[in-house]
Amino acid sequence: MFETLSDRLSGIFDKLTRRGALSEADVSEAMREVRRALIEADVALDVVKSFTDRVKSKAVGQDVVKSVTPGQMVVKIVNDEMIRMLGSEAQGIDLAATPPVVMMMVGLQGSGKTTTTAKLALRLTTRDKQKVMMASLDTRRPAAQEQLRVLGEQADVATLPIVEGQTPTEITARAVQAAKLGGFDVLLLDTAGRTHIDEELMAETAAIEKIAQPHETLLVADALTGQDAVNLAKNFGERVDLTGIVLTRVDGDGRGGAALSMRAVSGKPIKLMGVGEKLDALEDFHPDRIAGRILGMGDVVGLVEKAMETVEVDKAQKMAERLKKGAFDMNDLAEQMQQMQKLGGMGGVLSMLPGIGKVKKQLDAANLDDTVLKRQQAIIGSMTKAERKTPKLLNASRKKRVAAGSGTSVQDINKLVKMHRQMADMMKAMGKKRGALSALFGSGMPQMPADMPDGGGALPKGTELPASFPGLPGGGLPSGLPGLPGAGLPGGLPAGLPGLPGPRKKKR
Repeated sequence: MFETLSDRLSGIFDKLTRRGALSEADVSEAMREVRRALIEADVALDVVKSFTDRVKSKAVGQDVVKSVTPGQMVVKIVNDEMIRMLGSEAQGIDLAATPPVVMMMVGLQGSGKTTTTAKLALRLTTRDKQKVMMASLDTRRPAAQEQLRVLGEQADVATLPIVEGQTPTEITARAVQAAKLGGFDVLLLDTAGRTHIDEELMAETAAIEKIAQPHETLLVADALTGQDAVNLAKNFGERVDLTGIVLTRVDGDGRGGAALSMRAVSGKPIKLMGVGEKLDALEDFHPDRIAGRILGMGDVVGLVEKAMETVEVDKAQKMAERLKKGAFDMNDLAEQMQQMQKLGGMGGVLSMLPGIGKVKKQLDAANLDDTVLKRQQAIIGSMTKAERKTPKLLNASRKKRVAAGSGTSVQDINKLVKMHRQMADMMKAMGKKRGALSALFGSGMPQMPADMPDGGGALPKGTELPASFPGLPGGGLPSGLPGLPGAGLPGGLPAGLPGLPGPRKKKR
C-alpha cells in the first residue's frame, strides 16, 4: 500500500542524512519534496500543509542544527509527526460494556462491510474468546443476507436466521432480542450501503443506531478510494456517533493517502485494517508501526506477533529440540517453508524488516516468487519417507523419479539438495549457540539499525519479544532462514533463499 510513498520519502531523507550540516534552505527544500510526495499519495491538502508546517518549525530549531547528526534528527521529527498524524496510540475494539456488546458496521456499498464483519467475528471468537452473533440488515443488495450466512458458516459464527420481508429496523430489533436471549457476548450488525452517500442511507443508518444503541460504530472504508474516503468519514460522522474506522484493502497497490488523512480529518481512530481476502486477514492498526513501514524502519514487533499467532507451538518445540541435536532433514525444511508461507511468504517477511528498502532493487532482481516455495514443497512431497529423512539416498534414478512426480527437473532437485545440505551444516553450528534472535540482533532487546529515523536504539518501551521464535530453527530467526542472510539483508542478497543458488565460490 505505502510502497510508492515509502520510496519517495526514503530518497528525500537519504539526501539529508548524507550531509554533515543542514541549513534552513536544506530543510525547506526537503519539506517541499515531502509535501509533493504526500499530495501525490492522495493525502488531503489540509493535512499535508499542517504536517509539513509542524515538521519545518521543529526542524529549523537550534537542537537540530547543533545535533551531531542533523539529518537523522529531521527524519526522527518526521517520524514523530507522522505517528501523531496517524493517531499516536493504537486503539483496539472496546468490549467493556454489558453483554451483548452491539457493534454496527457502516459504509458505502463495495467497501467490504460484509467480509469485514465476518473477519471481526472470527477475530473476536478465536482471539478474545467471545460468543458472537452476526446479523445482516442489508435488504436491498441481492443475496447480501445469504452472503453473511455463508461467511458465518466458514468462520463457525452464529448468524441471525433470515426472515423475508422484514425492514432493516425490524431485523435490528429482532437481532438485539435474539442476542440477549441467546446469551451472546457480541452482536455485529452489517448495515446496508449505497454506491454514494444520500439522505435515505443516512436516515436508515440513524434509525438503526437509535434502536440498537451500539457500543461501537465502525466506519468501513476502502483504502484505495483516496480523498473520497475523507469526505465519507465527515458525512457519516455528522449523522452517527462513529467510534472508529476500519480500512480495507490495505494490501492493495494504492497510494495510501486515505490512511494518512482519515484520522487527522475525522478525529476518529483507525482501529483495524484488512490486509487480505481471507477471513483471518485482519490486523490491529498501530500508528507507530505504520509510520515505521512508510519510513523504511520495518515492523519487527509485528512480524514476531504474527509468528506467535500463526505458528503451531508444539511443532516448533519439537523442531527446536531436533535442531539442538544437529538434526535437520527434508521434513524440517518443508515445515519451515510452510511457516514462511503462513507469515505471508518471503515478500511478507522481508517487508517487515528494517532497512529493507535500501536493497529493494536487489530483491526485485532476485525475483522472489513464492511459487518457488510451492515447487520445492512439491519436490519434497514426491520423495519417499526414507528419502526425506536421509537425502543422501537420492541417487540419479531416484532424482529422475522425484522430478517426474513433482513436475520439475533434476536440476531443481540438485538445487534443493544443495540448499538443504548448506542449511543442515548451518543448523548444526547453530545448535551449539543460543537462539538465533540473539545471533540476529545481539544480546538483550533487538536494536534498530543506526541509520534508522530514530537514530538506533531498542524497540519501543514495553515491547516484549519472546525468548525464542517458535516455528523457526533454533527457536529463533536463523541466519540462514529461507530468505534471510547472516545478520540482515543490507549486506547483500540472501544466501540461503529457497530457489536461489548458494553463494558462488571464487575460482582460483
